[in-house]
Amino acid sequence: MNLMPSFWLIVFSLFCTVVVIQVFYYLFFFRRLAAYTPPVKAQSQEYPVSVIICARDEAHNLAKYLPGILVQNYRTSHEIIVVNDNSKDESKYLLEEFKKSFKNLEIIPLTQEAKLIPGKKFPLSMGIKQAKYEVVLLTDADCIPSSEFWLQKMQEAYQPGIEIVLGYGAYHKQPGFLNKIIRFETFHSALQYFSYALAGIPYMGVGRNLSYKKALFFNNKGFSSINQIPGGDDDLFINKVATKTNTAIMIDPETYSFSAPKKTWKEWWRQKNRHYSAARFYKPKHKFLLGLYSLSHALLYPLLIVSLFYNWWLALSIYGVRLLLQAVIWYKSMRKLQEGDLWPMFLLFDLWMFVYYFLFVPALFKKPRQHWN
Repeated sequence: MNLMPSFWLIVFSLFCTVVVIQVFYYLFFFRRLAAYTPPVKAQSQEYPVSVIICARDEAHNLAKYLPGILVQNYRTSHEIIVVNDNSKDESKYLLEEFKKSFKNLEIIPLTQEAKLIPGKKFPLSMGIKQAKYEVVLLTDADCIPSSEFWLQKMQEAYQPGIEIVLGYGAYHKQPGFLNKIIRFETFHSALQYFSYALAGIPYMGVGRNLSYKKALFFNNKGFSSINQIPGGDDDLFINKVATKTNTAIMIDPETYSFSAPKKTWKEWWRQKNRHYSAARFYKPKHKFLLGLYSLSHALLYPLLIVSLFYNWWLALSIYGVRLLLQAVIWYKSMRKLQEGDLWPMFLLFDLWMFVYYFLFVPALFKKPRQHWN
């Protein structure tokens, strides 16, 4: 009995199943960002805001980027809190100089390590605890807002019932293929967490550009449930507290934060491994949805290659439908996030994602590193 026809049919059926799963994600989730139009607010309201930055030995970044936050154009009460977390460099003196010119700059010096609480959750908790205002807006010391209206427009996303606002943390455009890979991966992550939020299933945010209410933080006992994990002060906290009704997104280009990308593949590898090591602590439904998408993407090309031997024109036709849908949604989403220059390479990036998943799957099972900077 010849079993080969049955083998090819099984492989082709698996290929079709994988494509159907991919099409489902693009139509149910990702099209939401591609077609997103910000809601029109019935009335405009400006909330007092506390911007919080945690910094450890980042005097060079504070000197370069903090002025962009201090000169925000915002008429309503606001403060800029910098938590100087046990820095050994010149941060203390630099912040004191800034304080002379900017009276709304508040400095919180930490001189002792928090035992058994790795990462930056303790300094961030101290910043939130001492914040004067209900709305807190988080960013990092190595980030700069895309405009002087970052603060104003991020808080505009708050409406009745909204307690969390997810922003876009982008990277500067620089020459080189690594820069494009980093920016594409950042776009692809944003495509997912923005789209999931729009679908009523928010699961993460990025600490480079994230806002939430103080009451939400303290009503959920802050980071107490994740204190043992070095990372997670942004994605794991949002994974815990975000709901269908309390989360909004803000993708106005004037609200982006920009960071300098890693310069070497080794540095980027280390950074991504650190980020993914926290993903295993997500809620089961989020792990399932994210895992199914990643698995279907990783299996797509191996199954396509084998399916070509079964019926090449049918396999390519089915793949072409998925590719066309992806191209349209990526094009519209990249334009919304000001990453349109990446789109001509979308097929290369799609192939890269196949490699990417296999490279970083081991990070899901590694023990997180015990420091954050």
